[in-house]
Amino acid sequence: MVRFHEHIIADLLEDPSGGLVVLSAGLGLPKLVSSILTLHDPSRGSLLILNATPPQKNSIDFNSQYPSITAELSSNHRLSLYTSGGIFFITSRILIVDLLTQRLPTTAVAEIVLLNVHSLSDTSTEAFIVRFLRSSNRSLCVRAFSDRPQSMVSGFAKAERTLKCLFLRKLHLWPRFQVYISQQLEKDPPEVVDIRVPMSPHMLVIQKAVIEVMDACLKEMRKTNKVDVEDLTVENGLFKSFDEIIRRQLDPIWHTLGKRTKQLVSDLKTLRKLLDYLVRYDAVTFLKYLDSLRASESFRSVWIFAESSYTIFEHAKKRVYQFSRLDSENAAASSSKKRKHVENTKTKDDSSASTNYVVGLRKILEEPPKWKVLLDILIEIQEERQKQTFEVEEVLEREDLKGIILVACKDEFSCMQLQDCTAKGPDKVMEDEWEKYLLSKVELQTLPKSSKKKSKALKGFGILDGVIPSVSGQKVELSSISKQENDALLAAAHDLSKQRKKESEAKVDEAGEHDKGKKKEKRKKRSNICKTGVVNENEIESEASTSAKEKMIMEDDALASDLFVGNNIESAHLVKGFLRKHGEGSESSLLTSVHFHALDSNQNVLDFLQPSVIIVYHPDQAFIREIEVYKSENSSRKVKVYFLFYDDSTEVQKFEASLRRENAAFESLIRQKSLMMIPVNQDEQLLGIGSELEQQSLAAQNSITRKAGGRKEVEKKMQIIVDMREFMSSLPNVLHQKGIHVIPVTLEVGDYILSPLICVERKSLQDLFGSFASGRLYHQAEMMSRYYKIPVLLIEFSQDKSFSFQSAGEIGDDVTPNSIISKLSLLVLHFPRLRIVWSRSLHATAEIFSMLKANQDEPDEVKAIRVGVPSEDGVIENDVRAENYNTSAIEFLRRLPGVTDTNYRSIMEGCNSLADLALLPLEKLAELMGGQKAAKTLRDFLDAKYPTLL
Repeated sequence: MVRFHEHIIADLLEDPSGGLVVLSAGLGLPKLVSSILTLHDPSRGSLLILNATPPQKNSIDFNSQYPSITAELSSNHRLSLYTSGGIFFITSRILIVDLLTQRLPTTAVAEIVLLNVHSLSDTSTEAFIVRFLRSSNRSLCVRAFSDRPQSMVSGFAKAERTLKCLFLRKLHLWPRFQVYISQQLEKDPPEVVDIRVPMSPHMLVIQKAVIEVMDACLKEMRKTNKVDVEDLTVENGLFKSFDEIIRRQLDPIWHTLGKRTKQLVSDLKTLRKLLDYLVRYDAVTFLKYLDSLRASESFRSVWIFAESSYTIFEHAKKRVYQFSRLDSENAAASSSKKRKHVENTKTKDDSSASTNYVVGLRKILEEPPKWKVLLDILIEIQEERQKQTFEVEEVLEREDLKGIILVACKDEFSCMQLQDCTAKGPDKVMEDEWEKYLLSKVELQTLPKSSKKKSKALKGFGILDGVIPSVSGQKVELSSISKQENDALLAAAHDLSKQRKKESEAKVDEAGEHDKGKKKEKRKKRSNICKTGVVNENEIESEASTSAKEKMIMEDDALASDLFVGNNIESAHLVKGFLRKHGEGSESSLLTSVHFHALDSNQNVLDFLQPSVIIVYHPDQAFIREIEVYKSENSSRKVKVYFLFYDDSTEVQKFEASLRRENAAFESLIRQKSLMMIPVNQDEQLLGIGSELEQQSLAAQNSITRKAGGRKEVEKKMQIIVDMREFMSSLPNVLHQKGIHVIPVTLEVGDYILSPLICVERKSLQDLFGSFASGRLYHQAEMMSRYYKIPVLLIEFSQDKSFSFQSAGEIGDDVTPNSIISKLSLLVLHFPRLRIVWSRSLHATAEIFSMLKANQDEPDEVKAIRVGVPSEDGVIENDVRAENYNTSAIEFLRRLPGVTDTNYRSIMEGCNSLADLALLPLEKLAELMGGQKAAKTLRDFLDAKYPTLL
């Protein structure tokens, strides 16, 4: 354990009620939490860890000594664990349900450890748990942690509000520039080599063009006067939090914005990804992403029509291939077939085209500059280790030089690609990516074939009718790329697919000759499978992976490059001798300990692997801090770190800006801490929960003056029955804050039972659209109308978003199948007793529930659980529909083939019983069921012969 962790723990232990710790990213938060867990005393009670992500759980509990309490465990088993005094991981939903159902004694919990506090709010379930436990267990200790200081300063007084909702008093700030931390980490730093890699000319041009387009989009955003101008900078646009900042300001007025402004918000996100992918991925992958953007966003995007966007697409293509027209005399014989194919297609499509030249594609396949630098570094390490084996030096020093080499990349795709690059060489990897790019062109060409006839039929009159036919992705591509260039690409792709087919067939023949001793049936089956007419990329990949070992020995680079596709990335992941092509066998054996690590996995591998050389391929602030902590813990070990930056790139700008943003966040937190006001009696305020129920207005008091001299009646506490699944939302927390007793049960009908008559189905906006799409809402409204006299559909909006479905201009006059307003209207027409309640926020919903419960009886928990659940005899209690209909017959009817939720009512109106249904002719059934297919399905089922045993 590093020494500054001891100072943090000492500060936390000073206050027995706990505290909130905000730490810089990468300073070993999982290690700090695991050290605190070792100080737990089981005699005081259990310690529960909340809000931990799976990577954090693995880092904290690397020995798997702390069990997890899940819903799979029975209630009795969970109770025995709660009272055992151990340390457990638990989800907030299970814990709050066990607290409300009194399965967990509040005195059995001695301490709660909360992680990722930056994601909490006063309405979150974690705050509900702390308030519930504190109200009956004043000795509870709450220790909260966060390593995202930028998130702790978002919004108004976020840190102060978090302290209040967790009932904490002390805020502990530990930035990287804190005295104890900086002294220890800088005492014995690792050896650092900072390498600035120059970007290629095409990359510089693309980066400049993307920044120009981003700046143009930001200027357009400033013209709207809807967003704070200070936030609209290119530097802020490099971070993911920029999207959150923009949406936070625009969400309340989102329904008033025009389509252009909404598209600008999406375009800024796309441009940020372009800048990131430019320095992260190779040229072919970047071009493939651009092609997908051109196909999906061409008509509605704003940035594609900017002046600089043409530069982005042109230079992205120049990094991969070059399109040229060659004289027939100078054409190479090796590519004559390809040129003939292109020339033939040209003469068919364009009769005026000249035949004196031949269209050709010249592969460029520009390698990322970092690849060569990485290979040079590995070769340099290899030479140093070779040199060290021949020199007489200390044994420990030799062991340090023979340690593991760790290469840190941003994501898993980069790791596998770099691993292939070191194993097979950059040329081979780029060739593989180019072949996959061409094969994807062939697949895209085959997709829209079925709709070509329809598009020809619409030609000439679709626009006159005012209807613009949709354009497929292939046609979008043809409109932006010249016809000749597209033909050349397709010709190369078709030649490659034919070559693959011939190689696969030849390989099958070789395998058949090799396995003559096997049965004929198996041999025929295998040849039939492999000799299909359609060439699939997955088949090519599988065939290439099976013969990977044989093809590595081949000296013909052309054939070898054709066979290494797809799955070799995964197979190369298992190979440990990475520099086979860069040195002899004895040299590559020295580099068998190279490991590639994806930073997105959020796993701390430094302590596990204990590398002696670390190559930071993609710079990351948190990982660099982890290296510092690792070196501080292992001061005797020699650690060498290589940083690879693209010079004059947004990569450097983003890294430096992240450091400035974190320092500014801590400076803001320090100022807030000096001005923060925490109520001294905030624990006593817990006793006031529900006090608003005891307060009555003067008019209400005067209304009962004739009863015992104006003495107030003893009011019964309100209670609401809540479905277990609703504890994923924050509404039960808000109801509990208002003093309403929340009873969690498993409900078959509805989400909230307010009274014996009122049942509420709550829908957020996203859930409402999904329920309409799946048809689930129709069934839920039917069940509520069946069992309750006042069914209610509650549509709940978010407090920080617009209180509107869509803008006024988007609401049409006619009923359309895709309109949410039309769907709601049809729902009300089908269920006249259904009430729709609109709520602006969670707190507004709690107020509405209080008003609906006025003058209503309290709901019965036992009856609410039994609603919709048949008894042993199959009888369902309180079924309103049972008074007029035979419910058993209806349920049987709805289970028949061809009968759906939309046609079973018309069937009930057309026949009086199941016996009448069985006698109906096919034409009458088709009329009632709305289609010949459904009627025939039902008729075939009814007329099917009963199987008998002879």
